[in-house]
Amino acid sequence: MEWIEALAIFAAGMAAGTINTLVGSGTLITFPTLLAFGYAPVTANISNNIGLVPGGVSGSFGYREELRGQRGRILRLGPMSLLGSITGAVLLLVLPDEAFTTIVPVLLGISLVLVVIQPWMQRKLQARRERDGGSEPGRGHGVLVAASTYGAGVYGGYFGAAQGVLLIGLLGILLPEPLQRLNALKNVLSLVVNSVAAVTFALLAFGRIDWAVVGLIAGGSLLGGFLGAGVGRRLPSVVLRGLIVVVGVIAIWRILTS
Repeated sequence: MEWIEALAIFAAGMAAGTINTLVGSGTLITFPTLLAFGYAPVTANISNNIGLVPGGVSGSFGYREELRGQRGRILRLGPMSLLGSITGAVLLLVLPDEAFTTIVPVLLGISLVLVVIQPWMQRKLQARRERDGGSEPGRGHGVLVAASTYGAGVYGGYFGAAQGVLLIGLLGILLPEPLQRLNALKNVLSLVVNSVAAVTFALLAFGRIDWAVVGLIAGGSLLGGFLGAGVGRRLPSVVLRGLIVVVGVIAIWRILTS
């Protein structure tokens, strides 16, 4: 590997770690970078997925203040992300790319709509709860949150790009929380997805992993996660929401034109 290639992959990993912590979709930087240097698509996808795990760790740690009080929620939703990630990782190894990429732009488009209308929807839901005497959401609501988390985990385990946008869009409608706390939760659940997918790949596709690439992306994403948390926690919700929409639109465009 030439030094310029190694530097470019490290820089792509750092940028991806930053964007993943802020929004998600960092894979849309690292994956095309690896393809540009001639790596096979599946090798690039798997190696990239494993390399981005350290960035999820540093990004989640950086958002630790926003995670306070969400331990129970993480314990409930984490297993759904775990199961979804295993499902998606296995699908990656057994299904053709067309099976998922045909519906990915639709899912992302829906997610962006949910992100945009989240404040309005939350106000409507809060007003309804107040009319009902402040009653808490029922069992059906909890099942819907769990099912949505599982579905996002399947997508994340399969490809990973923009899973953060998908999660924010779904959770923003279903959970009565400020955007920054949802972003912190998104980082933890995405970390679960990427970690489980990484272990699955290591067990089932060890020979298709380029460990030099993994190391470079891991080092870059670790730094990027800290940087993204430092910037993201200071952004007003309206700016963060706008950033999510912009990145989501770019993700859709990249997937449709790839």
